[in-house]
Amino acid sequence: MNDNNKAILLIADSVPDNLLWLSGLLQDLYEVKLAADGPAALRIAQQVPRPDLVLLDAGLPGLDGLDGLDGFAVCRQLKRHPDTAGLPLLLMVPPGQPGLEQRGHGEGAADVISHPLIAETVLARVALQLQLKRSAELLAHQRLHLEELVTETTTELTMMVDAVIWALATLAETRDRESPNHIHRVQRYVVALARELQRHPRFEHELSDRNIDFLYKAAPLHDIGKVGIPDAILLKPGRLSQEEFEQMKLHTVYGRDAIAGVEQRLGFSNDFLRFAREIAYAHQEKFDGSGYPQGLAGDAIPVSARLMAVADVYDALISRRVYKPAFTHETAIELIRQGSGEHFDPDVVDAMLMAEQRFMEIATEFQDPVQ
Repeated sequence: MNDNNKAILLIADSVPDNLLWLSGLLQDLYEVKLAADGPAALRIAQQVPRPDLVLLDAGLPGLDGLDGLDGFAVCRQLKRHPDTAGLPLLLMVPPGQPGLEQRGHGEGAADVISHPLIAETVLARVALQLQLKRSAELLAHQRLHLEELVTETTTELTMMVDAVIWALATLAETRDRESPNHIHRVQRYVVALARELQRHPRFEHELSDRNIDFLYKAAPLHDIGKVGIPDAILLKPGRLSQEEFEQMKLHTVYGRDAIAGVEQRLGFSNDFLRFAREIAYAHQEKFDGSGYPQGLAGDAIPVSARLMAVADVYDALISRRVYKPAFTHETAIELIRQGSGEHFDPDVVDAMLMAEQRFMEIATEFQDPVQ
């Protein structure tokens, strides 16, 4: 629409009497632009503001070498160009030639009118096409607005979910008096390992970009089950008795059950919840089958838990605890290397060695404050 809110019509016809008649019929209702040949029609259609509707005579000459110098070629050109492809075209054809009507629709015309033209028919067809165009524009605007609302709502929900995940993870770590930045570090270690293994044939089925994002979000929940462990055991500075250690092992079960309960209440699961459940339940399993709670071995241990096992142990080694000092990066790397094939999946250990520089960067960026 132009500044006067009048629709712009482009009338392209090589017969002067037809141009005069159509212009006189339509100029009081619309802003009318005229073209007497194909090049002029194409030029005017490209001008801004572009027409809202094109009335195009099928016998229009002027496009040398294009399909017999006719309006069908103009129609085709308009539909091929991205700036004019959406313009509705009203094609005017000679009488008694239904084949031309069919061809016009095939070339992309929105409607076809046969000569001789009748004023009422032209006015009605023009008004209909303009109304359809306005309706399509309104729908497109509403769809865009809806997409923006959906994106905004999805972003808000994602932020809220992330906040809840972080609150739960922080609560578990606070009870255990873990290093303040432990969960920041382990989720980034897991991603670093996943990136190294993304094209590995043993891991690629699990490590799509989307799933790596889910692993990043799920990793902080690995020790959420510790909220169910009594303080006398969880905070004990010395070595645990066998009975106490059996109680400590249950944090994996508590974590799994909490997440499985969410899945049950929702009535469905997804990869994020699955990863969170696997990590919580199986991150203490060992590659040789000597871990807990199930004594799984090798590939029976979920990929997510194998990644977390290396990330969690590395961070525990380089962090100070009430029962030990912080080890150096080099010592931690060597201890994990020694555990390859026993405690840890050898391919995950190799990935850590490949990502060693990234591990050091993460540890430095999220180092704990000096006590």
